[in-house]
Amino acid sequence: MTDSMKWWVLAVVIICSLSVYLLAPILTPFVIAIILAYIGDPFVDRLETWRFSRTWAVISVFFLLTVVVTVMLLILVPLLEKQLTVLSQRIPVWVDTIQSLVLPWLHAQLQHLGVSFDLPTIKAAVREHWQSAGSFAGSTLRSLSISGLALLGWLANLVLIPVVTFYLLRDWDILVARIQEMLPKRGVGTISRLARESDVVLSAFLRGQLLVMLALSLIYALGLGIIGLDLAILIGLTSGVLSFVPYLGFIVGIVFAGVAALMQFQDATHLLYVLVVFGVGQAIEGTLLTPMLVGDRIGLHPVAVIFAVMAGGQLFGFIGVLLALPIAAVLAVLLRYAHGRYKDSTLYHTQG
Repeated sequence: MTDSMKWWVLAVVIICSLSVYLLAPILTPFVIAIILAYIGDPFVDRLETWRFSRTWAVISVFFLLTVVVTVMLLILVPLLEKQLTVLSQRIPVWVDTIQSLVLPWLHAQLQHLGVSFDLPTIKAAVREHWQSAGSFAGSTLRSLSISGLALLGWLANLVLIPVVTFYLLRDWDILVARIQEMLPKRGVGTISRLARESDVVLSAFLRGQLLVMLALSLIYALGLGIIGLDLAILIGLTSGVLSFVPYLGFIVGIVFAGVAALMQFQDATHLLYVLVVFGVGQAIEGTLLTPMLVGDRIGLHPVAVIFAVMAGGQLFGFIGVLLALPIAAVLAVLLRYAHGRYKDSTLYHTQG
């Protein structure tokens, strides 16, 4: 790659990053549509091999995707609404339990160790914290329900996502072909190879990790439901969704499920059941789900995953979180290529 090409690449990266930063508030539906189109394109290609036209193949996949999403929403939204209602009713009870049982027990245990703290002050702080959190949540929900502009924005995004997804699916191969035509002839072989490797990585992440998240959500929700936890669906879905960051879903889920089990049953037996549920989920993920659905093709260290998500959120907000891991996966491919070039260079082999 010549110096002029390097400057062009750097300029493109800077312009794209600046555009994402400035346009982040309106990019969310387009990014979601691109992800959905990328996931759905192989299915459209498969239908084309069965002599479907591109348009009818897109319509078929789009219809199936719409039915799946609609059914999931019809099932999950009422369940989550009930779970949130239960949670809002339980929070005051939990606060009273913490004040009447947990804090005095903790105070007694610390006194044995020679450590003391102001129990009334701690109780007041706990109550004030939960009251402020409750008022904040209530005001937020009220503002979302009252604000016509926010409602209009949500409706616009809900309409825009399927429309953009449909057109991207229909013209996906055309867009890819036009991008290939713009590649410099001198480096088209290397760029195409890196693009194929990136496609393998992104496919493993997007399609495989989504299936892992769905499977873990079902495992955690069913397991917690079997032991009788009232917030099983809410905690299970949250843990499954957060599992795209290594161990985050497991840690968050086991902490919240443990607290909920202690508050609901007030015994150590159900806490042990919670540990068994999440232990089984982790075992299934590590030995079955991840090897089968994702494999070791992504090549991202857990620390790199956590840093990418946090950095994306800090720089670009929610849109940065959506883009963080796909971009990090592609960067991992480029870094492996750069590492290989460095190991083959005279700079590496030259001895002092």
